[in-house]
Amino acid sequence: MQLYVRAIRGATTVDEDTREQVTKHTQELLAAILEANDLEIGDLISVLFTATSDITSMFPATAGRSMGLSGVPLLCARELDIEGSLPLCIRVMIHVYTSRAMMDIKHIYLEGATVLREDI
Repeated sequence: MQLYVRAIRGATTVDEDTREQVTKHTQELLAAILEANDLEIGDLISVLFTATSDITSMFPATAGRSMGLSGVPLLCARELDIEGSLPLCIRVMIHVYTSRAMMDIKHIYLEGATVLREDI
């Protein structure tokens, strides 16, 4: 079976900037991406998180580590602060090894982030 490196995108929002909300919504997003793409933690190469400037309570990567991603390189960055952009938003790009064709990858958008990709 041929394995490819693929990037999977996703996003979610929190209702308020609390450690509990960031943890819960980040973990739900990551779990949904893994399940939808039939992936295991060992398939992950790296995970890049971004968060809007109104999220300051914790790093989304901390939520990822607490669900077992401690062996995967995780990086957080600040999302561009664009006027009119979606507030309280956490985005993710996960690099994985998979046998899936690019068109079979499922990108996941949850909560208020569904407006970012109404096409999927």
